[in-house]
Amino acid sequence: GSMEQFQVDGRFSAEMYKSVLANAGFTPAYFKQSLRDDMVQNQLRSGLAGSEFATPAELQVDARITQEQRDIRYLTVPVEDVLPGDAQVSQEQIEAYYAANEAQFMTPESVDLEYIELSAQDFYRPVAEDDVVEAYQLARQNYQYQTEYRVSHILFEPGADGERDTVAQRVKEARARLAAGEEFARVARELSDDIGSAGNGGDLGYTRGDTFPPEMERAIAELEPNTVSQPVETDAGTHLIVVTERREGSAPTLEEIRPELEQSLQAETARTELLRTVEALRDLAFNADGLAVPAAELDLDVQRAGGITRSQAQGLFSTPALLAAAFSDEVLQAGHNSEVIELGGEQFVVLHVVRHNEPRLQELAAVRDAIVDVIAENTARAAVLAQAQRALEQLRAGSGIEEVATAAGYEWQVELGARRDSTMVPPDVLRAAFELPAPAAGEALSSVVVTPGGDAQVFEVIRVTPGDYARMPDAQQQVLQQEISAQYSTLVDREFQRGLRQAADIEVM
Repeated sequence: GSMEQFQVDGRFSAEMYKSVLANAGFTPAYFKQSLRDDMVQNQLRSGLAGSEFATPAELQVDARITQEQRDIRYLTVPVEDVLPGDAQVSQEQIEAYYAANEAQFMTPESVDLEYIELSAQDFYRPVAEDDVVEAYQLARQNYQYQTEYRVSHILFEPGADGERDTVAQRVKEARARLAAGEEFARVARELSDDIGSAGNGGDLGYTRGDTFPPEMERAIAELEPNTVSQPVETDAGTHLIVVTERREGSAPTLEEIRPELEQSLQAETARTELLRTVEALRDLAFNADGLAVPAAELDLDVQRAGGITRSQAQGLFSTPALLAAAFSDEVLQAGHNSEVIELGGEQFVVLHVVRHNEPRLQELAAVRDAIVDVIAENTARAAVLAQAQRALEQLRAGSGIEEVATAAGYEWQVELGARRDSTMVPPDVLRAAFELPAPAAGEALSSVVVTPGGDAQVFEVIRVTPGDYARMPDAQQQVLQQEISAQYSTLVDREFQRGLRQAADIEVM
């Protein structure tokens, strides 16, 4: 079948084929040759990549690490147990934190704006019936004489000088098979050099007389349906053409296309009115102090937006062009109206700064609750970490984790045979446990981690069992082989391409 990017409604479309290639800067002949070149290169790269494999020693080394198991015990010191309340944070602490961290409590610089926004939608109006009828009469002329032809072809690409007889022989063979009654689509699939349509039996889709080269269109217009043409020569080669369907053009009724006519007329009128208004607004805004006069002259609404910051992330004024205008010297410092800024999609905005809000230190009363929360959290984290350090010292002094946890009222867990991807161990504990070296036989290695939520977890690694490739299930062995082979293949392909670049003779024009 044909490539999906050349299909319309699941079938090959010659118009889409030509359009896609033209947009990419390809001719059909160059595109076909590039496909052949890609196939050759991919075969070479696949061959190189496919030759890579993992040796037993490499598999064992990888398995020792990836399949390693660790026995882990851990206890949790929850931050909730030590979180102090409001009463435990003194006024002196609050004032000291406020004084030491004033930068945290500055309001951001912002502006309050007035603006006028225009878009084509603002100028959509009902369309007069006379205008719709007139538009229909014009559109009707375009429909009446557009006969459509569905076309299939067999293409024989031109060969080198010594191959012209071969091409002629191929054309003769195809015509003989068709004359004998063989199905056109079958012959096209077997003989056509047009890789875009051969898989669909040579089907090129529909034309209204302007899709294919003139030589082909002339032949198509003269053909009776299901009659094979004489050989037709174009730049692409020699074609045998058949018209598989012919549809005489007919004009739609007014009601059938009324919605699109009205939409088109509304859009055209609205766009004209929009651009006229934009030009008038440009002149008025340039000479005005503020937007009240331009708005009154053009019967437009002035809208307001407050607290717009330089890092505005939401709403209309998150648009970079509007932010740049609002905080420009001309608008912010000099107090002028901005230019009328086009945002795309037929949308325009002009703005005026009515107030510049400089950064200022918020009153302590406004941020007191936030400061209390920060101090309480910092105090709690410090207390949690201190308790965790005491528990860690007890473990290292020889106490068992169950003994330490029970005495302090902490929860504790044990996970035997945890792997690097285990979901049964908290992520922070698991990551830190696998970063520790293996403990000596009969001993344990311990440490502490603090989670993003503020809990502290004290853990110990009591045994490490290296992975063993021979003990892995067959399915896991195959997955490991494929993963390592894929990694090697990627490296080989990268080195191959690097070698090609180094060997290439590149001339910068």
